[in-house]
Amino acid sequence: MAAAGVAPVRERFVASKEQFHAYLRANGELGGQGGDKEEEKEASSEQSEPPAKRGRLDVQGQDGESPEEPEDGEKEPRDGEKEPKDGEKEPVERKRARGQNKSRPCMKPNHYEKSRLCPSVTQGCAEKCYFGPRCRFLHDVGEYMAAKPADLGHSCVLFETFGKCPYGITCRFAKAHLRDGYQNVVNTELAKQWEGKSLVRNNLSKDLQHQLRKKKFIFKKADEYLCSLAKPHHNDRKGGKAPGHSAGGEEVSNCTTPEDGLGDTSECPVLPEGGDSKPAPVQSPHPTESKEGCPTKTAGPVTDEDIVKLRPCEKKKLEIQGKLYLAPLTTCGNLPFRRICKRFGADVTCGEMAVCTNLLQGQSSEWALLKRHHTEDIFGVQLEGAFPDTMTKCAELLNQTIDVDFVDINVGCPINLVYKKGGGCALMTRSNKFEQIVRGMNSVLDVPLTVKIRTGVQEKINVAHKIIPKIREWGASMVTLHGRSREQRYTRVADWDYIAECAKIASPMPLFGNGDILSYEDANQAMQTGVSGIMIARGALIKPWLFTEIKEQRHWDISSSERFDILKDFTNYGLEHWGSDTQGVEKTRKFLLEWLSFLCSVCVLLQVYSSRVIGAPTSEDQ
Repeated sequence: MAAAGVAPVRERFVASKEQFHAYLRANGELGGQGGDKEEEKEASSEQSEPPAKRGRLDVQGQDGESPEEPEDGEKEPRDGEKEPKDGEKEPVERKRARGQNKSRPCMKPNHYEKSRLCPSVTQGCAEKCYFGPRCRFLHDVGEYMAAKPADLGHSCVLFETFGKCPYGITCRFAKAHLRDGYQNVVNTELAKQWEGKSLVRNNLSKDLQHQLRKKKFIFKKADEYLCSLAKPHHNDRKGGKAPGHSAGGEEVSNCTTPEDGLGDTSECPVLPEGGDSKPAPVQSPHPTESKEGCPTKTAGPVTDEDIVKLRPCEKKKLEIQGKLYLAPLTTCGNLPFRRICKRFGADVTCGEMAVCTNLLQGQSSEWALLKRHHTEDIFGVQLEGAFPDTMTKCAELLNQTIDVDFVDINVGCPINLVYKKGGGCALMTRSNKFEQIVRGMNSVLDVPLTVKIRTGVQEKINVAHKIIPKIREWGASMVTLHGRSREQRYTRVADWDYIAECAKIASPMPLFGNGDILSYEDANQAMQTGVSGIMIARGALIKPWLFTEIKEQRHWDISSSERFDILKDFTNYGLEHWGSDTQGVEKTRKFLLEWLSFLCSVCVLLQVYSSRVIGAPTSEDQ
């Protein structure tokens, strides 16, 4: 009888041990020959290479290809099939062109890297090549000159401005400063005037780049802050605030003993870059006794932390109320363009959006976005990131290595590449990480911290009025509000009524408004809403002389010759910044054409005004 609750086993399934082994022996004798064949098949399959992995898009192609066909349209020969002979034509891979101007012959880096002259020859010290026997550049000047493209002009802007062209033979305007024998001419009197002067600051040194790549740079303040986030606290309320801050935003001294908190700082866990782990709760402002030890008694409100840490009142203040602020413009907001806007009256400039993870890796292309010209008297940089560990470390890195007046956090970038990783506008929906980032960066910076946000993520759901008071409590010095949501991108009209409401909520913290400033009338109407200042973005791309119009309160009917002079100035500034060799000329041409797609014309103005009324897509959305 089976136990209660257990079904009985049927008789046909009941077998003894001897019957089971007899069944196995009989089955093995019958299937012995087949087993050898299976072993041969397995051996042959192991010798052949496994098929290449194909992604989901390859399996379900746009033109209805079957999953067995490879992604390039060419059928691989299978077992029993013949390979195509030499005379037979194979199917040609067809690629669909995307975007515009695909037929334009663009000189790629690989083209001029093959016949590039070694820098040691250019600088006149060919005997001391930096790369030694591994050098892959040319050392024969005659061979280089035979393959060098023709010069573009007879005057070199670097030679005329500074008295010396550092690119020498490689300059695309070399006729202006080359003698017989390819000797570079130097104007001694003009060169002495610029000797020892630093025109561009915030360059990336080789030593710093080596430290970042080898991960030898020490982030003392950032590690302390991140360790404090990882420590468990008594209060279970969610908030993600750093220890030492009460619910009201006041600083609270950390009174733990060295045995409690300072002994394990070297092995303290740090928040990971990926993943959205739960933030650390807020530390109670009143220290309580624990089993590990009792808190340290102090003789007054002043503790070691209060002495070492920079107080908010001692930080450099950002006094830019009422000034014209040039927005950080990706791609187009480069240093030559900022010089153009600065010449026309821009008061505050900001570098292009820089990704914090690329800066921490020491990428030269990302550090180039932080360069500051000596004419930019009020200059800041904008950082983009999604997690407090990378953003806090990057803020401490910039605080020690570059010269800026403020640091801005990008919480308004609408593009999918940034949004899907949790950065840009996505931080408006991740309040815990947002708070940790603002508090952490503010704790390691000696300069003011600003934040740029949008009205919200969805078009008809505004959340900026809820976030702005929190940003003020977290320690930010200023907020810039773009009057559009992420879904709107750059279409529809900017909501300046909502910006006026947020300006009242943000007080006494300054709030700058941004959106649809295309004339001095728009600027006057914007200032009447109660904002502390205005940020100009696309208006500066369309009309860089807009700053002059606002300050002089007039419309400037600029002539074609004046516009052409602006383009010449941008070209000269680009050759100064990117170089007058082939690579520098190509970069200058690239960014000039990018800016020309915005520069003032009837078509561009009609497109912008139509986007206000009917929401037509602009060139930034295409």
